[in-house]
Amino acid sequence: MTKITQEQTKHYRDNFLANQKQVALQRSVVKNGISASAENVAAHVENTPVFSIDLATGKVANQKQSGRCWMFAALNTFRHKMLQQFKLKDFELSQNYTFFWDKYEKANFFYENILATADQKTSSREVAFLLQTPQQDGGQWDMIVSLFKKYGVVPKTIMPESSNSSNSRDLNKYLNKLLRKHAVELRKLAAEKDKATIEAKRGEMLQEVYVLLATALGTPPEVFDFEYRDEEKNYHIDQKLTPQSFYDKYIGVNLDDYVSIINAPTADKPYNRSYTVSMLGNVVGGSTVKYLNLDMNTFKQLAVKQLANGESVWFGCDVGQSSTRDSGIMALNAFDVDDLFEADFTMTKAERLDSGDSLMTHAMVLTGVDMLDGKSTKWKVENSWGEKVGEKGFFVMSDDWMDEYTYQIVIRKEYLTTEQLAAFEAEPIVLAPWDPMGALA
Repeated sequence: MTKITQEQTKHYRDNFLANQKQVALQRSVVKNGISASAENVAAHVENTPVFSIDLATGKVANQKQSGRCWMFAALNTFRHKMLQQFKLKDFELSQNYTFFWDKYEKANFFYENILATADQKTSSREVAFLLQTPQQDGGQWDMIVSLFKKYGVVPKTIMPESSNSSNSRDLNKYLNKLLRKHAVELRKLAAEKDKATIEAKRGEMLQEVYVLLATALGTPPEVFDFEYRDEEKNYHIDQKLTPQSFYDKYIGVNLDDYVSIINAPTADKPYNRSYTVSMLGNVVGGSTVKYLNLDMNTFKQLAVKQLANGESVWFGCDVGQSSTRDSGIMALNAFDVDDLFEADFTMTKAERLDSGDSLMTHAMVLTGVDMLDGKSTKWKVENSWGEKVGEKGFFVMSDDWMDEYTYQIVIRKEYLTTEQLAAFEAEPIVLAPWDPMGALA
């Protein structure tokens, strides 16, 4: 046992006060804060928002006070196609519609996991993990695929934002309260092993969830008319559409053509292998969350290839690391914190993942890249935080920041080699529910 002595602390204090540079920095940090004092202008100069490949997009969307970045990013990739094909302006797909069905399905997915672990004590790591956060706003690519396949999409005008989709704090609070209560009841029923009673009760619980969601978010449409004027002011109307028929006609993307690629350079995840995460998903019977782990150079080459062919790229990263929220610069030298504190914060990407220092926290869209002598130097990023941050909502990500803090991209299968596709389609290695690759953006 090693205790801190008073003499030891006095020695540290004397050393600090004797360092005039550190005392001068103290005045700035105390008054202005850590980030403001450490921000590096050079990062802005090196990451100007000019790109050799720059796809056309509409205005950025705004997820507001919610954790829906993953679905905003996916809906934005579809919106890009619609804007060009149908000559639309300022058009968005309904995030509230997808949000409703995600919450609804996550409740049922939660029940499935609760029943599957009913023989374990509530103190077991698996059950404690489930009960800690029965559901949340975040998600991953394969989860959005499950929702699109089952429920389709609708224009934002058909199911606009609600107070609770724009600020989901209360909704999550009360939905999780309800789900924890349901978990207690289901675990008791599971002990009696009466499947008919369990299923009947589960149906009653889903009815309660539906009422909560419909009251908070509105009722999802079943049939609607799509009216719009294109950029040339021509009027269009398409009547009696369903969310599924709208998806087929106006989006038309075969979601099975895409795969999730990750870069996780940890010892437990060899490259060129496929992975999945236990207890991760939203739709029971939907798409399995699955990834192919590739080295970073290959990872970036695939992203460049898709952008060069005119298609944006959904990606997941740890956005809070070394990035300026207001000016939208994501660069390793955005802040000189090491100099500020005379400390070395350096870790490898693998060490950050293994120690819990970093994981995927946010999903956005790559809409451009700057190439020099065949190599990427910086990337254009469409965020979903509105137009008041970055360059009208767009961020600039340096290439070395992508190396260190980007974890996932979604790529068309056609860009993979035969060997890579075979590796993806192989039986995946199952990761623990709390593995960093299972983090929800």
